[in-house]
Amino acid sequence: MLPIDAAAHSSRWRRRHPVDKAVLGLGLTALAVCLPPWPGAALVLVTALAVLLGPAGVPGRRLWRAYRVPLGFCVTGAVTLLVQVGGPGGLVGWADGGAVRAGELLLRTSAASLGVLLFAFTTPMSDLLPRLVRAGVPAPVVDVALVTYRMSFLLLDSMRRIREAQAARLGHTSRAAEWRALAGLGATAFVRAFDRAARLQAGLAGRGYDGTLRVLVPEARVSVRFTAASVALLAALAALTLVLERPPT
Repeated sequence: MLPIDAAAHSSRWRRRHPVDKAVLGLGLTALAVCLPPWPGAALVLVTALAVLLGPAGVPGRRLWRAYRVPLGFCVTGAVTLLVQVGGPGGLVGWADGGAVRAGELLLRTSAASLGVLLFAFTTPMSDLLPRLVRAGVPAPVVDVALVTYRMSFLLLDSMRRIREAQAARLGHTSRAAEWRALAGLGATAFVRAFDRAARLQAGLAGRGYDGTLRVLVPEARVSVRFTAASVALLAALAALTLVLERPPT
């Protein structure tokens, strides 16, 4: 199980309906995209971080491990705005206003990423995917997503076991051994993935699979109070942004 999925299963908001958490997390993401980068995206970033570390109860170290990957993409995208190709400055030079645009992009994307992580850290996929059928998503699409989600964990576990076996047999003692071990890892994982898929298909056929995977979904009701508080928080952030953005008279 991935760390973010384990955190979602042990979250304080684990028993809340996904709609409750989607209103808050995805609402913060929408505000980060729609509001001005300053001060809107900055306010969203601080708010999402406070909710994650506070009411949601996500450990700071675990949050950083998950956040540093999208943050790296955010920084990479922002850095490209600092330079321009061609022009009077030569083949490559500093872009006019590039620092401002890079800062705005970094604020937007990093705040939006925290909003998505708020939803991901509190909502297991096993709770979300079965409910998508009620939301109008075709059942075969949800079934494929469920099977892919399950097979991903099995494949990652198989790869971990293979690497441990290779390390125990001194398969990583040199660069050449590392390449041989990597090739063996890819070949073995490929074969095992097809073998597990075939066994899964045979198991489903033996249980009378008719095109729909029926799973038990934990009972949860949409909390009107929680949803209203989330909407009020989003409205307050939007209003505060408009107030702070307005030039003083």
